[in-house]
Amino acid sequence: MSEIKFTILGCGSSGGVPRIGNNWGACDPQNPRNLRTRCSLLVQRIGTEGITNVLIDTSPDMRQQLLNAKVGELDAVIYTHEHADHVHGLDDLRMIVINMRKLINVYAAPSARAAIMGRFGYAFEKPIGSPYPPILKMHDLLTTLTIDGAGGPISIDSFDVDHGNITVRALRINDVLYTPDISAIPADAPMQNLDCWILDALRYTPHPSHTHFEQSLEWIEKYAPKRAILTNMHVDLDYQTICDDTPEHVTAAYDGLEITAKI
Repeated sequence: MSEIKFTILGCGSSGGVPRIGNNWGACDPQNPRNLRTRCSLLVQRIGTEGITNVLIDTSPDMRQQLLNAKVGELDAVIYTHEHADHVHGLDDLRMIVINMRKLINVYAAPSARAAIMGRFGYAFEKPIGSPYPPILKMHDLLTTLTIDGAGGPISIDSFDVDHGNITVRALRINDVLYTPDISAIPADAPMQNLDCWILDALRYTPHPSHTHFEQSLEWIEKYAPKRAILTNMHVDLDYQTICDDTPEHVTAAYDGLEITAKI
């Protein structure tokens, strides 16, 4: 018997909470659960022989997030999409490579792959005249993927959802669904029998690229996960207020929140 653990490394919107200028919005600055770094998720399979570590997105806050999680090695990185708040911590993967002394396998859908390699090409192929070797190896994010590691395999299913005018990948792992940036769900999306859904709930008012609080609650009622956790929260969503205003099986995320299951 082994265990799979999901750690929400960051649950803030693109500017984090507080935003630069010490803008907490409606969030109580005295509650540490309102201190939010940018969205990222750590998935770990913990077995008798070790741990398999998979990182979902490399936020600009990745260095501190992995220090907080006490993780210094990764078996893979998976990108949901190419936006800066989900990608631009990528260069700090160099320290992971130095720790492991091998390249990290990175997975992304075609549009995200092209954008990431366009911005960070040096991380995948040594530039002419550079003394620095590549640190990453890019792969296509297939709809079914298995990552192997010391703790045992982690199986990941992915499917496309809308995020405004781009398509992003939703990730389903062991009946836990992760959709940090989403504005619409396709009719054929595999939404049944979810143990937990970690989903976007950017703010109270509608947004062209994200679901908002009321719509997220409507989706939760429609798709009926056993548990739902709201993430990617802007400064107008206070942690305690959200917890008070949602059903018992729905809660606001906070940085460091862990979910575990036996497999």
